[in-house]
Amino acid sequence: MIYMDNAATTKMTPAVIQAMLLCMEDIWYNPSSLYAPAQRAAEALRDARVRIAACLNASPDEIIFTSGGSEADNQAILSAARAGAQAGKRHIISTAIEHHAVLHTLEKLEREGYEVELLDVRSDGVISAEQVERAIREDTCLVTVMYANNEIGSIQPISKIGAVCREKGVTFHTDAVQAAGHLPIDVQAQSIGLLSLSAHKFHGPKGIGALYARNGIPMTRLIEGGDQEQGRRAGTENVPAIMAMAAALEEACSHMAENTQKVSALRNRLIMGLSQIPDVVLNGDPENRLPGNVNFSFEGIEGESLVLLLDQYGICASTGSACTAQSLSPSHVLLAIGRSHEAAAGALRLSLSEDNTQADVDEVLRIVPGLVRELRGKRVRNPFQRPL
Repeated sequence: MIYMDNAATTKMTPAVIQAMLLCMEDIWYNPSSLYAPAQRAAEALRDARVRIAACLNASPDEIIFTSGGSEADNQAILSAARAGAQAGKRHIISTAIEHHAVLHTLEKLEREGYEVELLDVRSDGVISAEQVERAIREDTCLVTVMYANNEIGSIQPISKIGAVCREKGVTFHTDAVQAAGHLPIDVQAQSIGLLSLSAHKFHGPKGIGALYARNGIPMTRLIEGGDQEQGRRAGTENVPAIMAMAAALEEACSHMAENTQKVSALRNRLIMGLSQIPDVVLNGDPENRLPGNVNFSFEGIEGESLVLLLDQYGICASTGSACTAQSLSPSHVLLAIGRSHEAAAGALRLSLSEDNTQADVDEVLRIVPGLVRELRGKRVRNPFQRPL
């Protein structure tokens, strides 16, 4: 099997599995209990918080453990919006290519009377700090811009946007789910107020994530109950998953330079090879993109058909976001960068990790051109395909 859907989820590494198993076997107690074994779990929780904070250049008390990136996005945005409303500010700035965890939360706020302004992106999927600066008003309470796009891989100028928001006194949130563990993050140097991440995107377990919230930003609780996470997120902490997330993020950050070099070379080889197929277009910034992201639109085919055929060859790929894989609508990201409905429907996303090899890439390059020719020749739709 050749796995090239790492943007959807990643395989846990042996070190991460070991960290999780050790915790499940030896430190399985409730960290809120007072007896000695439970306090060992509490100490493990503190240790994980310190280690994750160090990877982001944050303070340990600024880390809130969540169930994943979607919850972290929701809490970040709703918290900033509620704080803004108390100060008479109800204007929020974002982009048209955000993850649905962000966009759907913003739609909810619009129904509550907030004004949401979605900035247009260039054809490469990037906005400028100048766009953000022009959009900020006296009543702006939040700017939320994803660090790197989950579908097309384009990386935003986060440091420049953060500097603008700092100068204007506006809270800045970034959805860093695709970036954490793959791109350098420094919340202090980049003037980030709120940041979301999810462990299973950097070889950690599913169902666990974190929200960095700069000290001084008031938090709105999404879940009522106990006083865990300094009263900011109720519910007994999943200590084994949290310890595994800390191990995964540390491992990813310590090997980031070498992994980036390897994966970027594989990505470039794949992009160069697929570019030789007639009537294809690369989606996203050709250079300023995630190390492992490749996204092409193929004229005259349906992306789902290509993914299903690739599966028959043992190649795991996708058409875009796994969170919208069952949707009949074309990718909002591809439409936002100016692709037609037909081009959006013909997209293929291949996302690599350091586990991939040159042999994997060469095998994909051997198979994909023939499948594209076959699909273009047949032009036969299957029952899972979307209407154009």
